[in-house]
Amino acid sequence: MADLSQLVKAYDVRGVVPDQWDETLAALFGAAFAQVTGANAVVVGHDMRPSSPGLSRAFAEGAAALGVDVTEIGLCSTDELYYASGALDLPGAMFTASHNPAQYNGIKMCRAGAAPVGQDTGLAEIRALVERWSTEGAPPSAATPGTLTQRDVLADYAHHLRTLVNLTASRPLKVVVDAGNGMGGHTVPTVFDGLPIELVPLFFELDGTFPNHEANPLDPKNIVDLQAKVRATGADLGLAFDGDADRCFVVDERGEPVPPSAITALVAERELAKHPGGTVIHNCITSWSVPEIVKEAGGTAVRTRVGHSFIKAEMARTGAIFGGEHSAHYYFRDFWNADTGMLAALHVLAALGEQDGTLSQLVARYDRYAASGEINSTVADQPGRAAAVRAAFEQRPDVQLDELDGLTVTAPTWWFNLRASNTEPLLRLNVEARDAQTVAQVRDEVLAIVRA
Repeated sequence: MADLSQLVKAYDVRGVVPDQWDETLAALFGAAFAQVTGANAVVVGHDMRPSSPGLSRAFAEGAAALGVDVTEIGLCSTDELYYASGALDLPGAMFTASHNPAQYNGIKMCRAGAAPVGQDTGLAEIRALVERWSTEGAPPSAATPGTLTQRDVLADYAHHLRTLVNLTASRPLKVVVDAGNGMGGHTVPTVFDGLPIELVPLFFELDGTFPNHEANPLDPKNIVDLQAKVRATGADLGLAFDGDADRCFVVDERGEPVPPSAITALVAERELAKHPGGTVIHNCITSWSVPEIVKEAGGTAVRTRVGHSFIKAEMARTGAIFGGEHSAHYYFRDFWNADTGMLAALHVLAALGEQDGTLSQLVARYDRYAASGEINSTVADQPGRAAAVRAAFEQRPDVQLDELDGLTVTAPTWWFNLRASNTEPLLRLNVEARDAQTVAQVRDEVLAIVRA
């Protein structure tokens, strides 16, 4: 029997190929996906990893064996797969391991309309079926197998995004894009085609071995090339996409990183201009500036846990127009509540191009506080260390504590959040304050307890 305990995560499937899974298992996932969704048809896409085409085809054949018609859209970004799921109103499966190293692969699954599939929304059932079939034999097959049809949706995806952000009033912009040899190299040229943009491409060659750097722009070492190219070319800004191009990270004209919280506030303000009085979702470790800007723009800010399944569920519950996370995931009601870094990038380009100032000047009003960034500490006893931190702060009269996601401690001029990793023996600390000196003081005080 296949050991799926390390393979099936909270929101997706992810593991090393072929050590942890292979095409035989992918076919079982395809059959299980077809059975759990109960759909007559599904859509499947994949990234540029060497193992992706074979795994994707095996999954498609597994679904087709149960009588399900499969539309294969081939090479695509994750948000392009979400587009296909939404536009075609079909459940979808994307083969990618995002920013993980080359030997990894995975499946991100969704129901029709890009609704997420997680542990509580079908993934546990899919896992149980795969485990059963891998032990007891093949899944049931239909008398008439489904069809496999190839379809290219890249142009339709690009057109849809451009209908959501109007760049006709933008001045010409020079933009460096680092695709990290990931799927941004496939989508960016088509999305940007015809826009007033001079594109300076970095690492657009699709290569799932990631020969230049990891496709994880949240790690500072992976945006060094982008920063240097922006400075060298005098570009107006730089964009970096992760491996499956669903996240987008921004640097300004100086090559300085723009915090994702500032991008969240900027996009929220633009979306609220289109949808006055709307609701905006933000997770519990985005900056104070996000709810402040949302309130100033006449909107309602709703705070939620970290993670795309929580954000999407809260967006559906509240009818929110937009949601943002510190990890550079951005969610749009106009995009089936799904995350698309590309749409967020178009908003940044439009906001910059509609005025004459630099990006650093533009985002200054959205970036109001000093922050530590995420600091990881390896600890053997996560609950014990977190409890020690709570004990140190809970008696203070000037602070409030909440446990929406980990421990958040809030004072009049600062806050911090301490969360346990779901997958590693880590505690993650984020601190924000009105000035850098206070950030350093709070950070050091908390880390002294965590690392004691």
